[in-house]
Amino acid sequence: MAHGGATADLHIPRARPNLWKQLWLWVLAAMVIGVILGMFAPQTAVKMQPLGDAFIRLISMVIGPLIFCTIVNGIANMADMHRVGRIAVKALVVFEVMTLGAVILALVAANVLKPGAGMNIDPAALHGGANLGEYMEKAEEFGFSAFLLNIIPKTFVGAFVQGNVLQVLFLAMFSGAALIWMGEKARPLLDVLDAVLQMIFRIVAMVMWVAPLGAFGAIAFTVGKFGVGTLASLGTLIGEFYLVCILFVFVAAMPIAWWCGFSLYKFIRLFRDELLITVATTSSETVLPRIMTKLTDIGCEKGLVGFVVPAGYSFNLTGACLYLGMVAIFLAQATNTPMDLWHQLGLLLLMAITSKGAAGIAGAAFVVLTATIAMDHTIPVASVALMLGIHRLMSQGFSPTFIITNAVAAMGVAKWEGALDTEKMKAAIG
Repeated sequence: MAHGGATADLHIPRARPNLWKQLWLWVLAAMVIGVILGMFAPQTAVKMQPLGDAFIRLISMVIGPLIFCTIVNGIANMADMHRVGRIAVKALVVFEVMTLGAVILALVAANVLKPGAGMNIDPAALHGGANLGEYMEKAEEFGFSAFLLNIIPKTFVGAFVQGNVLQVLFLAMFSGAALIWMGEKARPLLDVLDAVLQMIFRIVAMVMWVAPLGAFGAIAFTVGKFGVGTLASLGTLIGEFYLVCILFVFVAAMPIAWWCGFSLYKFIRLFRDELLITVATTSSETVLPRIMTKLTDIGCEKGLVGFVVPAGYSFNLTGACLYLGMVAIFLAQATNTPMDLWHQLGLLLLMAITSKGAAGIAGAAFVVLTATIAMDHTIPVASVALMLGIHRLMSQGFSPTFIITNAVAAMGVAKWEGALDTEKMKAAIG
């Protein structure tokens, strides 16, 4: 009897979570309402933009301190600079393999699908107005020397004031290394940083309660401003790009998921809240704290997550490379600009390299697109104006792609480093 009772206890069904308390449901409902408002009352919908912008700012205000504290804590708690260097190399290898895969897939997809064929666009008839001029100015300032200088902040607090992820990452790595060399003298400071980190996560938890409102404002603005007309004129490119993003997620993430031993479907489902928020706001930074928390909860070592995931925001630009590759070849096709396969590959590899320096720049993908096309002197730069109306819609494809592949990359690095609790992982997403 006792044995039977013990067995019965093992099969007690889990209490189902209250559906109405699920963030993803509220965000999804808000997005549907935003789409409806954008379609039937576009002028009113456009006025909802401040709601989305306010939500992004609420999260952005803590991103710098969050990245700094997590990376410093992660490096200092490893207490071994050799291990830090080893993890950095492994992360870069995974990031670059994924980036190369994105470049190749974009090249193949654009040449097979030919989204720009038959458009016969005359570049001389295009003009992008003030918006294109703004991106052109940023593109002119963009180069290798500017990239190197952009890594180093002018002052310690300057990186936080400007919200430059690459500069914060640079500062955090130096600070973490310094604390390792300080030894036990650094313990009080680490305790303070840990307390600050806990405070930041509490702030993020509070801000997430207004995520549905931010999603509503952002999606209503997008549909109201660019809506049905834009989708009709360039819908083929947008639809094909979304399909390529979905394909890339499976091509890039499935091998790592198989190697680590988790279900990719369950993994993506775990991050559904974050993916919906990213789709609505087109900002991957808004969900960074929640992603790191969930990765730690499913078995990744906390210090490794705090180092690899933020680093991915500067070095794992898979989604952006898919966008850059497809759009560049689309523009060549649309303007009847001849480009052989080797020329296309060279252009995409150049974009993959230059995109590393765009972290922290507003409209980074668009700036890299404009700058690289200008440097290549083949595709008419004026053709970039074609993308102004749909760039935000395209972002709704490549931002979630980055979120998934960056999280999967962190799982892969953790497995490679022996810093993945497989029992914990299998219980959550096995």
